[in-house]
Amino acid sequence: MASARDNCGVFAIYSQRPCVWDIFNGLDFLQHRGQEYCGIATYDDHIHQVTHHGRAGTSFTIQDLEYLRGNWGIGHVSLWERQPMSWQSQVGDISVAFSGNIINAEDLIREMKSCGHAFYRGYHVEILAKIIMESKDILTGIEAISRRVRGAYSMVILAKEGVYGVRDPYGFRPLIIGRDKERLVCCSESRALQNMDMEVVRDVAPGETVLLNDNGVTSVLRLPSPRKAHCAFEWAYTASIDSRIDGLYVQEARHRLGGALARRDREEGNDRFDIVAPVPMSGIGHALGYHRASGIPYQEVFLYNRYADRSYTQSSQTAREKMAKRKLSVLPFAVEGKRIVICDDSIVRGTQILTKVRDLKAAGAREVHVRIACPPLMYPCDFGVSTRSYEELAARHFLPKGDIKTMEELQAIEAWIADQIGADSVRYNSVEAFVAALGMPRTDLCLKCWDGVRPTDTT
Repeated sequence: MASARDNCGVFAIYSQRPCVWDIFNGLDFLQHRGQEYCGIATYDDHIHQVTHHGRAGTSFTIQDLEYLRGNWGIGHVSLWERQPMSWQSQVGDISVAFSGNIINAEDLIREMKSCGHAFYRGYHVEILAKIIMESKDILTGIEAISRRVRGAYSMVILAKEGVYGVRDPYGFRPLIIGRDKERLVCCSESRALQNMDMEVVRDVAPGETVLLNDNGVTSVLRLPSPRKAHCAFEWAYTASIDSRIDGLYVQEARHRLGGALARRDREEGNDRFDIVAPVPMSGIGHALGYHRASGIPYQEVFLYNRYADRSYTQSSQTAREKMAKRKLSVLPFAVEGKRIVICDDSIVRGTQILTKVRDLKAAGAREVHVRIACPPLMYPCDFGVSTRSYEELAARHFLPKGDIKTMEELQAIEAWIADQIGADSVRYNSVEAFVAALGMPRTDLCLKCWDGVRPTDTT
């Protein structure tokens, strides 16, 4: 399978004052969604655009920000592509950025090339923009995207009349609206709104398009939604812990997921531990939930290097391993002689958690027990970045068919993974326990990474 490319965080603003600094700050608050590329486009009689290879906070110069004039605009942070991208077309000057993954991208590119279309680099955002530009207007183009594109997309579009926020009919990727007296914003996560002292209004509904302009926030299109399919991995890992997505706080979700692991340990009689600790940063919420449900003391055992990026969202395995090594160092005083429960969000390849287990034992830990909030990852993700190929999935090597049908099969995977990474034990949440912890109907979630069910094939 080709690599899935989740293009990772979007931000759109319509303001009564020059907006570039707000976009710059908004992207900084979304930086955890992708650290390789960043870009801003603004509108002031025509579109101004600047993109960089690097993080928003260190890439844009004063000259860039002075050039990006206008009161409305869009921004993007990414692992894979320079966005936004801008065009002149029959629907007017537009700039587009999106978060998601187009499953049928190769087929659409081949079809478009046969009709005479040219592509800059075959970016997925180019596909979306070209479908819009060959339509009579932007809204007709968005309708056409829903018919032709298979996959996930939350998209922002900059145009003369304002900025559009678009969420696909399944609502795979998050998109939320905020406002204050002078500004209207549509972006990937609520943390950007909160940290800009803005009111969180609501999530964009699956299949909805909103327009932000002088008339406020207007719902200008509502496409039929076959079902909701929110990415469950957002709550376990991708989103920042201070965000709220589709009505559920990420912090609350992670506390519940950690609590579910603690209750299972207690029911199985596996609760004789000295401390519970996180693998920072995404493991913190899970570890706190475990601590609250078990009463076992919470203790940091790793020092987190605040200047390191997220190791999981690096664009290559070599980069991931280097970043993981830079990111965490052991606190020997907290570890020596202890029976430790270490909490993390997921195990993909198993290489990083293996290193952490070894580091803890080398520092004198008596026992290391690994607790994982997500179920075993058994299938590549078609709709984002979370997993890319079967070969990368550690649990898949033990159970090649991929379907975990019984608790006995889950326990067998746990024992095998524990042996592979040198842990004294491993426990995952089952899919059922994960869904129960989120408190959402299973039919409102995309769980394809775990159960192999592609939501778009079940409607």
